[in-house]
Amino acid sequence: MMAYGKMSEEGIVNLKDKVILVTGGTGSFGKKFTEMVFKKFKLKKLIIFSRDEFKQSEMAKVFPDDKYPIRFFLGDVRDKGRLCRAFEGVDYVIHAAALKQVPALEYNPLEAVKTNIQGADNIVDAALDRGVKKVIVLSTDKAVNPINLYGATKLVAEKIFINANAYGGNRVKFSVVRYGNVMASRGSVIELFLDLKRRGITEFPITDDAMTRFWMTLEQSVNFVITALKEAEGGEIFVPKIPSMKIVDLARAILPECKFKKIGIRPGEKLHELLISCDEARNAKIFNGLYVIMPQFSGGRAINEKYEKYTKVPVGFSYASDTNKKWLTQTELRKALKSI
Repeated sequence: MMAYGKMSEEGIVNLKDKVILVTGGTGSFGKKFTEMVFKKFKLKKLIIFSRDEFKQSEMAKVFPDDKYPIRFFLGDVRDKGRLCRAFEGVDYVIHAAALKQVPALEYNPLEAVKTNIQGADNIVDAALDRGVKKVIVLSTDKAVNPINLYGATKLVAEKIFINANAYGGNRVKFSVVRYGNVMASRGSVIELFLDLKRRGITEFPITDDAMTRFWMTLEQSVNFVITALKEAEGGEIFVPKIPSMKIVDLARAILPECKFKKIGIRPGEKLHELLISCDEARNAKIFNGLYVIMPQFSGGRAINEKYEKYTKVPVGFSYASDTNKKWLTQTELRKALKSI
């Protein structure tokens, strides 16, 4: 991210007359992405690929096809044949579809594998078969040193996409964006606290006083993905420089007079999150205000030449929410929430 909350003009890829497909496009990210790209670019077509026909119908009311070059495509990433049909003539794919709810995936592990891992493999095959130019994959801090199944499946998905660059002689460029929690996205703790406030409940459930998380807005996540779309050579993991915040400070920013009910850390939950581990840092560089993790195995000439002049992160570096140098204040959070 070129700057927290903003993106310089140099970071914008030219999407004029391009065909873009977003998997899981009826989710929080997909809807914000749709809103922003239609404001900034004259696309040839935007394809929303998802499996929920009701959400598609609701989204179509906001973005009717008689006003926008949009196409709603019903399908599941588990179905490779359907993906191949949807990817016909597509320039860029943003892969946002995933099963994400930690407790649900612990109880339904094979469902997580089918969507998050087998679905990733299907995306690769369909992109290669249909000649897509670039695929940008949304990942999560939970993929770093994972302790729950969701994180583990996203780690595997990252590996699938990064190493897919070796399959087609770099004809299709596969890259990953990895970031932390998104404000007011579906299922976020901010959404929970705001709902409690609306209902007049002043006692908020808190897992641990010391818990920290990385935060960014939906708009920032979309800008970050667009930046990655421009810069990707295939094989990188792009990581934004974003602020951290203690969960207790986040709660007080939403309701200053709130009280806390400690419920303890839930199964599969970390006290602090990692975006870059010490081991990954050996391959990480600082690039135009963000971090880029280079592929562990040979990435080819193009990616090596692009990043060879950029500085490596210091020895022993890790990017964790509790040791982060940038922190989000309560005032900044309140300002960000007003714009959501």
